[in-house]
Amino acid sequence: MGRLSVAFALFCGLIAGIAASFAEDRSIVLATTTATQESGLLDYLLPIFRDKTGIEVTVIARRADEVLDGPRRGEADVVLMHARPQEEKFVADGFGVKRFDVMYNDYVLIAPKSDPAAVKGKDIVTALKAIEAKGAPFVTRGDRSGTHAAELALWIVAGIDIAAAKGAWYREAGQGMASALEAARAANAYVLSDRGSWISFRDRGDLDIVVEGDRRLLNQYGVTLVNPAKFPNVKKDLAQTFIDWLTSPEGQGAIAAFKIDGQQLFFPNSDRSGG
Repeated sequence: MGRLSVAFALFCGLIAGIAASFAEDRSIVLATTTATQESGLLDYLLPIFRDKTGIEVTVIARRADEVLDGPRRGEADVVLMHARPQEEKFVADGFGVKRFDVMYNDYVLIAPKSDPAAVKGKDIVTALKAIEAKGAPFVTRGDRSGTHAAELALWIVAGIDIAAAKGAWYREAGQGMASALEAARAANAYVLSDRGSWISFRDRGDLDIVVEGDRRLLNQYGVTLVNPAKFPNVKKDLAQTFIDWLTSPEGQGAIAAFKIDGQQLFFPNSDRSGG
């Protein structure tokens, strides 16, 4: 009887171990940007995905210039970010399998309501030229984030070498978007923000949107499977299930349904054409 009890205990332990392993297998790691995480979108989407599929998603959020560091070492299963050139290079270098468009939001130029550079309603290039010419206070994130990279690219499009042109008027926050917006509010300065962060920012003071809708302010997001041929530990099937759901009518509908104060933050645009 004792032997049977021992055997039964071992059998139960084996079953428990198999069940635990199965539970672990029903989870994936998603590498993404801090802006995506801080928007609240993933807190909204991932429980919906988990309830439908039983797959848990662990999120690792980093600055845009650091997001791909972990996936390049096989430390994630899937990537969701908004830096297309880096995403495409990730795939071209063999670290990712294929990139799909998922959604977009946009950047907006925020300013004091007095608008000292008189840029309201202008396009973003005209606005940046006027700000630089007048030396109007401008707050940059200065933290190598995706928003910071987008801002630097826009100065280039405007024909301005910001490294050479910047002076006391160009102020570095060196932190996240909320801190940059707060610095702009305190200094009555211009600042480039993603729309979601602006919508979430409560203490606006005299700040308001002065430039929006310019196609150069589009902020496209993509999703990419980390290459399982390069990293055998990648949970290919589970990660692909996440990608398929995110780009499906159901996932796209969930993205569109996410709102703050009644305002939609992200606009789904997946056609599964890949990139």
